[in-house]
Amino acid sequence: MKSFLAVALLSTAVISGAAFAQSAQPADRAAPAATVQHTDKMMLKDNWRASKLMGLNVYNEANEKLGDINELLVDKDGKINAVVIGIGGFLGMGEHDIAVSMDKLKFVEEPVRTSSTGNSTTTRETTTTGAASTNRNTNDWVPDHAVMSGNKEQLKALPQFKYSDYN
Repeated sequence: MKSFLAVALLSTAVISGAAFAQSAQPADRAAPAATVQHTDKMMLKDNWRASKLMGLNVYNEANEKLGDINELLVDKDGKINAVVIGIGGFLGMGEHDIAVSMDKLKFVEEPVRTSSTGNSTTTRETTTTGAASTNRNTNDWVPDHAVMSGNKEQLKALPQFKYSDYN
């Protein structure tokens, strides 16, 4: 009986040791794939985060707010095929969604100048250090707004984009 128990304990130790050894992986095995070279980082410098583009205000050339970006439609290769813009409405109610190609939008990093007050500008949060004033969002991976030609009436006349039309 003692020899049977000893053999059982020994075999359990051998089997669990082999299983433990298979599950443990060296920490440095995944490290080279996750490491980004300095030159690769520089290639990403002037990119924008798609998540930050959602909700971005869209204006026309006369600095009138048309709506905001609701969605980015991306193909399987990662190329943005269309931008869904909500025109008009209030708090999402009564919005007219349209889909436009990315080349119809011009992204601007400077704050928009409002059409109602002439020289004043709507600004994002700024900090002043000594004599120089810098915009905190100069490198926050997002433009200030987008510009598109047309006015609300012209854009509302475009066919409405409905996700259900593509199911």
